[in-house]
Amino acid sequence: MQFANLQWNNHQPYSLDFDDVYYSADDGLAETEHVFIQHNHLTERFSNLSATGFTIIETGFGTGLNFLCAIQHWQTHAPSNATLRFVSIERYPLTCQDFIKATKNWPLLGEHITSLESAYARLSDGLNQFKCCNNRVQLDLWVGDVNHVLPQINAIADAWFLDGFSPSKNSDMWSEPLFKDVARLSKPDTSFATFTSAGHVRRSLQNVGFTVKKVSGFGRKREMLCGTFSSEHHSENHA
Repeated sequence: MQFANLQWNNHQPYSLDFDDVYYSADDGLAETEHVFIQHNHLTERFSNLSATGFTIIETGFGTGLNFLCAIQHWQTHAPSNATLRFVSIERYPLTCQDFIKATKNWPLLGEHITSLESAYARLSDGLNQFKCCNNRVQLDLWVGDVNHVLPQINAIADAWFLDGFSPSKNSDMWSEPLFKDVARLSKPDTSFATFTSAGHVRRSLQNVGFTVKKVSGFGRKREMLCGTFSSEHHSENHA
């Protein structure tokens, strides 16, 4: 298993492999709230959930911030009998020491961090499955190349967290085959959100059936993308 090669700048992890930040130096938690929670409308959708389950698929687990933030909202807003399945893929996971160091930045998420730390220490190549929040949440954390892992997944997403380093610095994470798999694992009204507003990402998502909007980004990031999968495209794919 290849771990992430990090440099720490003012308690912020920086990827030397991809020459990029893991999250905004201004406020990583607020960035996750803005990009992934707000623009997938998760608070509202969790509160109004009629089914007994909800699935989020994420490309790029990183420091685990998006997962930790999502489960905090799940515990607060979702029905107590519903289960969240969070599927995430990470090629270069943080070492346990770096993971613990990174999560110290978010004391508000302390309860969830403690339960994840013990499971994270047993991380291995391939699929790692953890349960937390009194079995209300299942994390499927895949360690491997997203382009090898995503074709193995059959879970249909209710929401996508398209995360990862900048498309210009990590092109494998934003490839055409990946977007086709994103469409394969989507259903009518599956949502997505991503911090990037890169033109080829917008066009690729549109080409596989997503309606894409460009909206205000977080902090100094002027724009980001979000949207939903169309029922018409889903019908064509499954005809």
